[in-house]
Amino acid sequence: MKKEQIIIVIPYESSSIKTDIKILSEKFNIIINKYDWKQKSLYPIYVFQQLFFLLKNISKTQKIIIEFGGYWAVLPVLIGKIFNTPTAIILRGTDCAKISYLNYGSLRKKLVYKVCKLSYKYTSILLPVSSSLMYIENKYTTNENIQGLKYHFPKIQTPSRVIHNGLDSYFWNRIEGIDKEKNRFLAVFSDNQFYLKGGDLIIKLASKFNNCNFYIAGCNEKKSYHPQNNVHFLGKLTKKELLTEYNKAQYYFQLSVFEGFGLSLCEAMLCECIPITSSVNILPEIVGDTGFILLKKEINQLQEILNNAITTSNKNELGQKARKRIIDNFSIEKRAEKLKNTLENLQNLKLE
Repeated sequence: MKKEQIIIVIPYESSSIKTDIKILSEKFNIIINKYDWKQKSLYPIYVFQQLFFLLKNISKTQKIIIEFGGYWAVLPVLIGKIFNTPTAIILRGTDCAKISYLNYGSLRKKLVYKVCKLSYKYTSILLPVSSSLMYIENKYTTNENIQGLKYHFPKIQTPSRVIHNGLDSYFWNRIEGIDKEKNRFLAVFSDNQFYLKGGDLIIKLASKFNNCNFYIAGCNEKKSYHPQNNVHFLGKLTKKELLTEYNKAQYYFQLSVFEGFGLSLCEAMLCECIPITSSVNILPEIVGDTGFILLKKEINQLQEILNNAITTSNKNELGQKARKRIIDNFSIEKRAEKLKNTLENLQNLKLE
């Protein structure tokens, strides 16, 4: 039986987007549409090229899938509407948020806000990776704590279906010969995510726990952080290097102010790190009873949590439970099944 042809529109290639492409290529004949949308001066050229691409391929295409809301989503949605071709936008986090004091969220920018509003209104379906991307009232901080698509665009009535991210538990696993190092903590974020992901809390915490070592992957050291000797900046790591760091770490921090999903958290849990996260978005649901939740962004509360974490007697059990929780709830197989089923039956589904 001949496969349906679908167009997948992507702004760049991330691990999660590559996973979706792999999943969908099993069911559909895929054509990828990609430009370097970070080059703002080239937007007019990209729009023209994208229009030509869509008009050339739309007659042979049954569905259009768009990763993230943004400039790249408008034409595919409108062309899909004109040619009666169903479209779906996969929402991942920044495309549903506006946190001005942290310079986070695509919706901070007026033009992007308008573009997203148009795309979200006319697409056939929205596919957020967590329900919190539709609406959430986080209590972790008091600044801009209400977020989500339904908050920023209250009049939009587009159907939605939550399809969680899926993790590869075969790759993200314990490595034979690498033992967990006592009181070793790990966090993963880039330089521009330092405050968004709680880097400031980690620096403060390190000064109170000289018997612990804190490692930050993806971020380079800056003098303005004033780090202690027990804070180690690892810079950008390869996937295999990151796997090694997860295997060495006993605990993993995800102290985000806002989090679309928490892929790094899930990767760490698959490697049996004990999770310590903030109380935002989907993070408490991911952690369950396998770790510790920081309810408020307060250093004293975090200090208490750390004392409990390093003195707990069932560290091995918690690590094993953390891995099992991700396998049971956020496997790549679960995402594949739901994503393929949703797209295959897009026009007939009763959606949330």
